[in-house]
Amino acid sequence: MGDGTVGIPLTGWTIRPVPPETPMAGRYTRLERLDPARHGKDLDEVFVGGDPEPWRYLAYGPFADQSSFRDWLNTVSAKSDPLFHAVIDCATGRALGVASLMRIDPANGVIEVGHIHFSPAMKQSRIGTEAIYLLMRRAFDELGYRRFEWKCDALNMPSRRAAVRYGFTYEGTFRQAVVVKARNRDTAWFSIIDGEWPAIKARFEAWLAPETFDAAGRQRHRLQEFCK
Repeated sequence: MGDGTVGIPLTGWTIRPVPPETPMAGRYTRLERLDPARHGKDLDEVFVGGDPEPWRYLAYGPFADQSSFRDWLNTVSAKSDPLFHAVIDCATGRALGVASLMRIDPANGVIEVGHIHFSPAMKQSRIGTEAIYLLMRRAFDELGYRRFEWKCDALNMPSRRAAVRYGFTYEGTFRQAVVVKARNRDTAWFSIIDGEWPAIKARFEAWLAPETFDAAGRQRHRLQEFCK
């Protein structure tokens, strides 16, 4: 027999809403529901050809030509889970990448960010960081989810470093989790839970303030320098 111990009661817990398809607007970035007609031309430059390395750990890509990319774009943009968003640079109005909310579990208040692919211009930029912040804000503040997940190939060190930079906690590695491109993938799991979100939110907002950046948009302070 057990000792009768159970988990913490969740008084008043209700099933959470599914994410809406409305835009998310920040100071530097806007996220819109992915639409091939509106975003496809910009994303052709991000996804077609170029360096194959960013595709190493994804289940799709690289795309050698526009036709194969547009087939993929049309397929994923029609789904509601994963719910793909185009990442828009507010300064230019151009779509520079994609990210999705996925494995959406309203009953348990759990949601994952995934299928992140940013152009080289976005990497280690305030645009990409603000995009992740906007997705977190939607999950926690707008929808009341309890858990926000980040998963990646355990060998994908850039993704693992990004998760830690954004404030995720490493939880462990699921060995032989899936098969990707005819090879084994162990999956590293990270999360942020709702009790951690207020401090992480404050850290993002302090870093995203205009005074963090010089006139050319270069950061004066790293996100890690702000207290959690």
